[in-house]
Amino acid sequence: MEYYEQAQDNNRKNPSISDEVAAAPSRGRQMLNKVPEVTIFFWIIKIMATTVGETAADFLNFNLHWGLTNTTLVMSVLLLITLFFQFRSRKYVPRVYWLAVVLISVVGTLVTDNLTDNLGVALETTTIIFTLALLATFAAWYASEKTLSIHSIYTTKREAFYWLAILFTFALGTAAGDLIAEGLNLGYWNSALMFAALIGVVTIAYYRIQLNAVLAFWLAYILTRPFGASFGDYLSQSRHAGGLGLGTVGTSAIFLVTILGLVIYLTKTRIDETPIPSSAD
Repeated sequence: MEYYEQAQDNNRKNPSISDEVAAAPSRGRQMLNKVPEVTIFFWIIKIMATTVGETAADFLNFNLHWGLTNTTLVMSVLLLITLFFQFRSRKYVPRVYWLAVVLISVVGTLVTDNLTDNLGVALETTTIIFTLALLATFAAWYASEKTLSIHSIYTTKREAFYWLAILFTFALGTAAGDLIAEGLNLGYWNSALMFAALIGVVTIAYYRIQLNAVLAFWLAYILTRPFGASFGDYLSQSRHAGGLGLGTVGTSAIFLVTILGLVIYLTKTRIDETPIPSSAD
């Protein structure tokens, strides 16, 4: 995903972006960009958070016997608490931001599971519903702010649109991933390979036909969700079900420890923070 880093470098050289950030204080309380730079670490943690969202939801629901309703209530409350601190912050804070991503991944999974398992909504229907919800969010976001770029999340309104879009990408990815892997009997590994190939197509399109950087980012962000979910299921599910049999506990633990290590590294190095524009720009 190096091409997103290149796009980010180009954005930093664009005076209009510096001017836009510099103008932020006139729109409300002063905030820096609230999301990280799009580096290789961004994609690694995002995919791992996606996998944890799938395996942790299954662990709480089945292994601990919480049930879908109780699991959804508990994780939703934790997500709201985390988002409260995320919105209160005036800059990107790795531990808060990535905790919110992990929790919203779990909640997004649970939203889809509730619709399909508790309410009996077909996976085809949930996939369509969340596709339309995501498109509506993007349309409202663009109509209001004239941009869908994550490099300008420095107002409360833009951040609200951002997290709503993230929630729908996770819910959509869960529905689409389950539809392909289980509904169409493609299998977890083959599903993961298919979504990985689609991510590759987005990358090639960006390089070869100059696909818009914002569109490329969001397409990749959406596709990494079903990829991570399918990969997580492949690792955690039993061999009889087509997986490696690592279990939800083992898979969740490995990925959570890795995410924690990377977040600590990013907190110390600050390599994924958006540079503060100088007044001379």
